Amino acid sequence: MPPRPRELTPDRSARDLFGAEMRRFRERAGMSLESLADVLRYGKSSLARYETAEAMIPPDLPARLDAAFGSDGLFGKLYGLAKHEVHPDQFRRLMKLEAQARVIQEYTGQLMPGLLQTKAYARALFRFHYPKATSEGIEELVTARISRQALLHADPAPHFSLILDEAVLLRPFGTAETMREQLSRLVEEALTSTSIVQVLPFSHGGHALAGGSSKLMTFEDRTQAVWEENSVSGTLFEEKTVVDDRHRTYDLLRACALSPMDTASLIRRKMEELYS
Repeated sequence: MPPRPRELTPDRSARDLFGAEMRRFRERAGMSLESLADVLRYGKSSLARYETAEAMIPPDLPARLDAAFGSDGLFGKLYGLAKHEVHPDQFRRLMKLEAQARVIQEYTGQLMPGLLQTKAYARALFRFHYPKATSEGIEELVTARISRQALLHADPAPHFSLILDEAVLLRPFGTAETMREQLSRLVEEALTSTSIVQVLPFSHGGHALAGGSSKLMTFEDRTQAVWEENSVSGTLFEEKTVVDDRHRTYDLLRACALSPMDTASLIRRKMEELYS
């Protein structure tokens, strides 16, 4: 028995409505995903993700759907709404996308990235962010954060690239031992078969990502998304023009950052100077 198609929720967002209409027109035409994929020259798995609103709609798809179904520009109009909307449940969606990514490229300017935080560093960080939380509540947050790191050891593991502002090395959270352990973790990940860590030194000066963090994710089907975050909120971007702009900014920073070997040497010096 074939699997039951996932239930759609067209009232949830413009992207969900796009997917629901895509399925409605497809089924009305008596087409399977495979046959539609042949007509549109798209992969079946990609079309399934667009139908269930699990991926941002690529800009060339609406016109192809309108041509295939004779829908008089309907999908083009829906795409115009979907590409500008803020997707609901953004953080939950980020966790799902992060787990699916084949390449993760991240810049952070103030804090260690969650994917490389030690338990002690995460615990100290959460105590600052949630001063009224109970010890049990803090430990639940720490456990949730550390559990996300399992994706770096999956088979296959994603390629992880991190650019870290030098300020992150100098801002202590927790004890000196906490920081030594955290910096040691960075050194271990500086250059492996699946990870690269680079420090952007103060000497570089200002740049476009100063003041926040940015995570760029690339998936199996080569679609991409960007998560940008400040101290109080985050935003998920999936529109191609925005993603391309952020990639250009990231590439410029990577070109100006220290090499992984020089990064490891700098981190070791900071461990000795500041946290010995």
